[in-house]
Amino acid sequence: MNYADVILPLPLATYTYRIPGGMTLAEGCRVMVPFGEHKYYTAIVAAVHNRAPSFEVKDIYALHEAEPVLRLPQLRFWEWIASYYICKTGEVYKAAVPSGLKPEGNAADAFRKKGYAPRMQSYIRHSDAIAGEESLRAAISSLKRAPAQEQLLLRYLDLSNALESTHRRDIPRKELLDVSGSSPATLEALLKKGILVSFEREVSRLQPYTSALLPLNPLSAPQEQACNQIREAFRTKNVCLLHGITSSGKTEIYAHLIAETLAEQRQVLFLLPEIAITTQITERLAKWFGDKLLVYHSGFSDDERVEVWKRMLDADGAMLALGVRSSIFLPFRNLGLIIVDEEHENTYKQQDPAPRYNARNAAIVLAQMHGGKTLLGSATPSVETYYNAVRGKYGMAELMVRHGEGLQEPDVRIVDLKELRRKKIMKDTLFSPALTDAIRAALDAGEQVILFRNRRGFAPVVECRNCGWTPHCPHCDVSLTYHKMHRRLECHYCGHVAAYPALCPDCNGNDLKMQGFGTETIEEEVRELFPEAVTDRLDMDTARTRSACEHIISRFEAGKVQILIGTQMLSKGLDFGNVSVAGILNADHMLNYPDFRAHERAFQMMVQVSGRTGRRGKRGLVYLQTSQPDNPLIRLVEKSAYRGMIDSQLAERSCFRYPPFFRLIEIVVRGRLEEPLHAFATHCADLLRERLGDRIYGPVTPPVNRIHNLYIRKIILKIEASAAIAPVRNLLEETGERMRLHPDYPRVRIHFDVDPL
Repeated sequence: MNYADVILPLPLATYTYRIPGGMTLAEGCRVMVPFGEHKYYTAIVAAVHNRAPSFEVKDIYALHEAEPVLRLPQLRFWEWIASYYICKTGEVYKAAVPSGLKPEGNAADAFRKKGYAPRMQSYIRHSDAIAGEESLRAAISSLKRAPAQEQLLLRYLDLSNALESTHRRDIPRKELLDVSGSSPATLEALLKKGILVSFEREVSRLQPYTSALLPLNPLSAPQEQACNQIREAFRTKNVCLLHGITSSGKTEIYAHLIAETLAEQRQVLFLLPEIAITTQITERLAKWFGDKLLVYHSGFSDDERVEVWKRMLDADGAMLALGVRSSIFLPFRNLGLIIVDEEHENTYKQQDPAPRYNARNAAIVLAQMHGGKTLLGSATPSVETYYNAVRGKYGMAELMVRHGEGLQEPDVRIVDLKELRRKKIMKDTLFSPALTDAIRAALDAGEQVILFRNRRGFAPVVECRNCGWTPHCPHCDVSLTYHKMHRRLECHYCGHVAAYPALCPDCNGNDLKMQGFGTETIEEEVRELFPEAVTDRLDMDTARTRSACEHIISRFEAGKVQILIGTQMLSKGLDFGNVSVAGILNADHMLNYPDFRAHERAFQMMVQVSGRTGRRGKRGLVYLQTSQPDNPLIRLVEKSAYRGMIDSQLAERSCFRYPPFFRLIEIVVRGRLEEPLHAFATHCADLLRERLGDRIYGPVTPPVNRIHNLYIRKIILKIEASAAIAPVRNLLEETGERMRLHPDYPRVRIHFDVDPL
């Protein structure tokens, strides 16, 4: 076996290298290879063989370790991701593996200094010279003239119980100094005398879950019935949908199924759509499963993610992994169950860069590769998932009652903004009188309130009243959003920041008007209306880090905050027991978004936000403010009529050739010059239309047609759901490669987005 095909963290397929004499490799091992003139990369060995390539190959530079960091099912899974989502295996590798396991550098010496480093901690133990009782007493006696050293030694012995047992307990150096109150100099003196010994030990960065375990909560009769429906579905089907309304206790069912799977010595993956809700779920699962629980998401440091990866590789027994979409790439050994909670959420879809995978759909394939099952849970399942369930492709269990005696679904009340403004009742406020009164009543009763607006910042648009000037991003085709907290303008696409002008830069006028509102605007008005209430905000501006997000949620959960304002992060499965009122301040912008999924998403967000209320006590109140009170979708939200929404959406999508009846693939092209880009896109669409006919639409200009200084055009492919997809993918790859090499379009980029959201 003289050659190895390796996967590099680059947009490439496998690359072949020669194996130097004396080096033994296995699939899944990490090797260091040269690529380019001076660059070294960590590559993963995909195959070892003796087929000499027809081109000159380089030697593998070094072997990281003999043990593989990948299991064989992972390599097969990577290949499926690359094939289905039309990208390169190297792009999957780059997204899948923590950076600490794939260091790179400009030279071998620099390369060795990078990557994951285990966390080391100093420990103290007594030396072999005082292991016996007599030698120990002699050592204590020798310190009579050094009382500080004597006290430190005695404190060490007390902590380690060395007098009662020959068993050594190693004490962390910092703990010994903190407990004893001794100085480092005193400890150094004992180390020099050889009485105590200092040494380094690798310790975990991961939070341990070692508290006493609690028994699982018994299931109610409706929960037990749903659980049995899931078990029965898994007898004949690999996938089951749990359609349970908000606050019906889906997590309790998940816990029982997890326990059953772990008892079979199989692993479980619990997927969540958002880092924001991992804290609440982690606390609940840790009480039931203790140190079998591993948490993994991008909020962790890279070293923490490497440690989780290594724990999964070393795991002999069953384990429960909890995380967001990237968790599907962990090195599972024997995966028995994947739970995809809030399966409808679009955050399961990776947008940029490649691989642009949907973790929900990929999880189904991953579970099947391990011979496991997938449970999809939601109060508002996606249209595609529900359609697959009612057609019998998936199993389905339903849980249509709230968990808890007498708990009812929230009372949703429609507020007609158009009428209130016509009567000049809401001239200078965001809050209707009914919502204001409800918030005040909730605060007086010691209850909490959530206010939802799916737009952050203070004002989406700033305009000069004199000349009509509006600040736009210099890199994207969008207006800048005003953020009052930092008094600056921001682009929510590329992150460009500009100072807020004192005067209009076009006419030098001072009459700048703000149009629209975001979460910052709501927060300011809430503080004016309810100064006695503690208010907080949950959006991407306040919760950019894991710790910030956890802090906001924990404060609200503990009752230290009375009013929480937020974006769609509020709708993603958070469990707050004392929320009695929710306000949806403007439903209209969600309804009017130019996307065929706009009404589905609007329904899901509004129902999910409504479901945060009335979870422990009296019935929750929801005020839905809209200028379209008679819109059919608004009336469906009012009644929580999920099936009505599904029926209307399926009827529309069947007419206009959208999922679930057709598959969508977007061919996205980008370039710095608009005219050559449009010519490229037109040429590409014509080539595809020759083979695929009227399944090709476009090229079309998206609502935001320039991002990061790159103009964008899209070609839409609608392919029948029953059609074989592999030949279509092959055609797209061939066409894409042909267009990339076209001499007339040297600077145009092209990529594919399969099943776009």
